[in-house]
Amino acid sequence: TLDSDLQQTASDAMGNRRGAVIAMEPDTGKILTMVSQPNFNANTVDEQWAELTSPENTKAQLVNRATQGLYSPGSTFKIVTALEYLHENPDGMSQFHFDCDGLMEQGEYQIRCYHGESHGSQDLRMSFANSCNGAFSTMGLGLNLTQFNSLASQLLFNSSLPLSLPYKESSFVMGEGADEWERLQTSIGQGNTLVSPAHMAMITCAIANNGVLMKPYLIDRVVNNTGDQVDETAPEVYKRLMTKNEAVMLGELMK
Repeated sequence: TLDSDLQQTASDAMGNRRGAVIAMEPDTGKILTMVSQPNFNANTVDEQWAELTSPENTKAQLVNRATQGLYSPGSTFKIVTALEYLHENPDGMSQFHFDCDGLMEQGEYQIRCYHGESHGSQDLRMSFANSCNGAFSTMGLGLNLTQFNSLASQLLFNSSLPLSLPYKESSFVMGEGADEWERLQTSIGQGNTLVSPAHMAMITCAIANNGVLMKPYLIDRVVNNTGDQVDETAPEVYKRLMTKNEAVMLGELMK
């Protein structure tokens, strides 16, 4: 299913940076691009093996960062925070309001927007479009943590993923006893939350597919040495992650 042009484009864009790029077709689950950097040349892996597996090698080229790398999700997690806020506040799309001066203060804690930018008067749509940390931290303080954990589980945090490749489970650990600082940080994708790029791709694909996650796959079809097709992967529904209405609302925010 990989598109060689997309692979090359993603690889070129990554350059020498460490990280991953993954893209999926939302309505089928086809993985179109999966790049992990630094990588290695599979044609010379025998000659490179000692170097690749050396304890002194800190590049970890054998780790597929797209599925095995766990990262703080950062502002991509605002998708989840927004969805939980809308769960608890059905009129939140029209009623949420936050005045951003670039710095949100809660007791002894401070949350700054990127470069301290002041976004001014924000509704939910503009808060999302501007990725306003102050607005989302404010949302996070008011969320029900039991329900937030339930949503995280619904979105496959702390659970298995429908992947045939080796992967690491994402982690959402904010419990009932979380203090204000953990709430503030977690709501903007910091704190103790860890997620793989593949997992975030699945969540966004479910949004694009009216809430339904298709099972990701890499093998489109198999042909024999004479070119005859002997097997083909049929797209398969894995799970509904959210309602159609929720997916439509999040899709509008993302656009």
